[in-house]
Amino acid sequence: MSLSTFNAETAENSEDIEKQFAVVAVEQAETYWKLISKIPGSRLKLTSYDDEIFDELIKHFPEFEDPNYVKVINENDLKNNVAKNKWRNYLKLFEKKIEDYNFGTLMRISSDGEYDQEGTIFVLRLQFYAIEICRNRYGLNDWIVKKN
Repeated sequence: MSLSTFNAETAENSEDIEKQFAVVAVEQAETYWKLISKIPGSRLKLTSYDDEIFDELIKHFPEFEDPNYVKVINENDLKNNVAKNKWRNYLKLFEKKIEDYNFGTLMRISSDGEYDQEGTIFVLRLQFYAIEICRNRYGLNDWIVKKN
C-alpha cells in the first residue's frame, strides 16, 4: 500500500505504517529546512494557493495577523477541542486543492528555532502551510538564510 492510497478511517494501527508516515514527515521537514536555508522565506512560495491559504487563515483565525502570535505556536492552541473544530472547517476549503492536506508533518514551534526534538510538533500539512506562509510573509524565517 502506498501513502497516497492510505485510508485512515479504515486502517488498523500498524507499526510499519507509522514508520512510513514518520519517514515522510522527516523528509518533508528536511526538504523545507534546506529550502528556507537557501531562499529567504519572504521570497518563497510554498504552493500555488499561498494567497488563498493566507487570506482564509486570517478570516478563520484573525490572531494570525499578529506576527508575534505566529512566531511561537502553542500546540494547545491548535489541538484543543474548540481549535480542532475551527481547523476542520478551514481544512475543508482546501481538501480538493492541496494534495495530502490532512497528512501529518513536522513543524517548528518557534520560527526562531531549528527542527529538533524539543522544538518540533506534529501538525496537519495544511496547518504547516498556513503557519509557515504567515511566518514567511512576516519575514520570520529570513534569519535562516543569513545564518547559513
